[in-house]
Amino acid sequence: MYESDDRYIMLKENIFDVLMYLFEHYIEDDPHIEPSRTDLEGHLLEAGFGNHEVSRAFDWLEDLASLKEGEHPADQSDSLRIYRDEELAQLTAEGIGFLHYLEQNGVLTPVIREQIIDRAQALESHPVSLDQLKWVILMVLFNQPHEEPADLGWLEDLVYDDQGLTLH
Repeated sequence: MYESDDRYIMLKENIFDVLMYLFEHYIEDDPHIEPSRTDLEGHLLEAGFGNHEVSRAFDWLEDLASLKEGEHPADQSDSLRIYRDEELAQLTAEGIGFLHYLEQNGVLTPVIREQIIDRAQALESHPVSLDQLKWVILMVLFNQPHEEPADLGWLEDLVYDDQGLTLH
């Protein structure tokens, strides 16, 4: 790698920024409108994102779209998830605790949890912040082929609310 470490970290964060921009301006506003990739790339480049970041963000989204619920062996709700060292470092105890909380309260299935872990690791942010993880969760849930989960509105409020989570 020829770039400085600071530039490389910024580059990784920009991939997340591209995803956030797309989510806020296209996916969340009207998920039924599907502009072409060429149009989206043009808008992203006009917004100041670099070619590399835009390309990586589209790769991330294509990988998200290719995830199928049946592809993960984690479909048993009574199973125990053991995190690998790199997952622990990437997601942090706070992020893993949040995933566990959502799963225990029926917001996430074990399969969707695995999709979230996969997409969080693909961000390549070290570590993924809780705020970034919340956005990944929203993106994965928006990608689900079935109807919108009832708890998605609650999770959206949680992501947009800076006050944090209140456990009852």
